[in-house]
Amino acid sequence: MKPSVCETTLDLRGLDPPEPLERVLDALGSLQRDRYLRMVIDREPVPLYGILRRNGFEYSVDVMVDGCREICIWQEQ
Repeated sequence: MKPSVCETTLDLRGLDPPEPLERVLDALGSLQRDRYLRMVIDREPVPLYGILRRNGFEYSVDVMVDGCREICIWQEQ
């Protein structure tokens, strides 16, 4: 279950790969267990999903009206 407190929000829209992935992975390195990371990105970050699953993270994806994705990431409980 997603924690109720957001640690930080990363707005990654307009950044060229691999910078969005690098920023997310860097932020996850200091993410507290009882918090989540929110990211907003303008494309589907497919490689990120496998990395998250392999490293014990869960996530939810919401597609916004403008087509961007809001992705919340937290550690498995």
